[in-house]
Amino acid sequence: MTISPGDRIPDATFRTPGEDGPKPITTDEIFGGHKVVLFAVPGAFTPTCTMNHLPGFLDLNADLRAKGVDTIAVVSVNDVHVMKAWAKATEAGDRILFLADGNADFTRAVGLDMDMAVGGMGTRSKRYSMIVEDGVVKALNVEDSPGQADTSSAATVLGQL
Repeated sequence: MTISPGDRIPDATFRTPGEDGPKPITTDEIFGGHKVVLFAVPGAFTPTCTMNHLPGFLDLNADLRAKGVDTIAVVSVNDVHVMKAWAKATEAGDRILFLADGNADFTRAVGLDMDMAVGGMGTRSKRYSMIVEDGVVKALNVEDSPGQADTSSAATVLGQL
């Protein structure tokens, strides 16, 4: 079952790049008591994710934060080392929190997983964005196709805040 507005974010633990190496971070730490914009991509370094989706959240970062957003985070079914390299390559710095969901535990728990085995990518996340306030989903924007980044764009989220 896919998560919906009004639902609570399920408990899960991600890995995030840290200065001293990978560190675990829980959904409660990320979402509890905070206004968070979370966007998900099928894969770090993939063309639509790197050239279309993530750049919008960098470009509109200050605008999103001006609307009261505490954290902007990206999640992908990739390992933490790939997410660290992607953060560095995109020069995202501390503007976006990179969350590795290597085993797709969170992705499956929110019901937004997809089978991309035909393309050699295994289980991946659908492309989406959501606004979460204190652990409760306020808005959810899921793309019909993983190659699109319109419905889940930063501009769409900004208009929802």
